[in-house]
Amino acid sequence: MRFIALILTVIVALATAIAASADESNLLHNPAFNVGSGNSPDNWRTEAWINSPEAVQYRWIPPANGQPGGLEVINRQPDDARWMQTMALGPGWYHISVDARAANVPTDKTGVNISLLEDGIMSPDLRGTTGWQRIGFFLRIGGHGADIEVALRVGGFSNLNRGAGYFRDASVERIDAPPPGAGPVFDLDSIRKAAMPTPIGQLWTLVATFLLLGIIGYLGWRAYGEATIGVASISPPEAKPEVRGRSKKRRAHG
Repeated sequence: MRFIALILTVIVALATAIAASADESNLLHNPAFNVGSGNSPDNWRTEAWINSPEAVQYRWIPPANGQPGGLEVINRQPDDARWMQTMALGPGWYHISVDARAANVPTDKTGVNISLLEDGIMSPDLRGTTGWQRIGFFLRIGGHGADIEVALRVGGFSNLNRGAGYFRDASVERIDAPPPGAGPVFDLDSIRKAAMPTPIGQLWTLVATFLLLGIIGYLGWRAYGEATIGVASISPPEAKPEVRGRSKKRRAHG
C-alpha cells in the first residue's frame, strides 16, 4: 500500500510539474481563460468594427465541472469582432495558436481565426459549422522585438462576416524554428516594411531633385540681394537752384 501511495504521489508531482512547465512556455496572460470576473476574463478585451449589442455579443465561459474556460464571439450581423491581448515579444520564432470551432459562419468571407492586427497575418479560418480544431501560424520577429496584438476573431479586414466563434486554450510559444513544411509562416519585419509608404523614384533622382532645389534657392536669394543693392545705390538727381537775381537785373535794364 505504501508503495502504491508513493507511486501515486510521484505521478501527481510529475503532472503538476508538466502543467507548470506548459504554463511557463506559454507567453500569453490567462491563456486558458481561467481568471476573471463578471463577463471579463483578465488580460483580454473586446473590439469590433461595429461594436454594438445589436451587432456582436461577447461571452466569457469560466471553467466549471472539469470543463476548460472559453471565449465566444457571436456576430449577429456582418462584422469583424474579436477578443484581444497586447503583448511585447523579443526577436525570434513563435507559434501562435488556439483551439477553435465555428457555428453557422457563411463561407464567402473570412471565418473564425486567430490572427494579429497586421495585414494578412492569420491562421487558416473555420467556416460553416465545425468541431474543435487547433488552428495557428508561425511568426518571425527580428530586430529588437515588437509589440503585437493577438486576436481571437470572427471576420477580418474588409471581410465582415456573421456567425459564432468559440475559443479555448490559446497559446503564444517561442520555438527554435517552424517544422519543415509547416505553415502558414509570416515574417513580421518584412510585412511592416512592405506596408510603409516608399518615396516615388530612385534614390539618385531624389538627390538630384534636392540639389536642384538648393541651387534654385541660392540663385534666387543672390538675385534678390543684388537687386536690393542696386536700388539702394541709385540717388535722385540734384535740383538746380533758381537764379532770381539775374532775372531782376534784366527787368531793370529793360
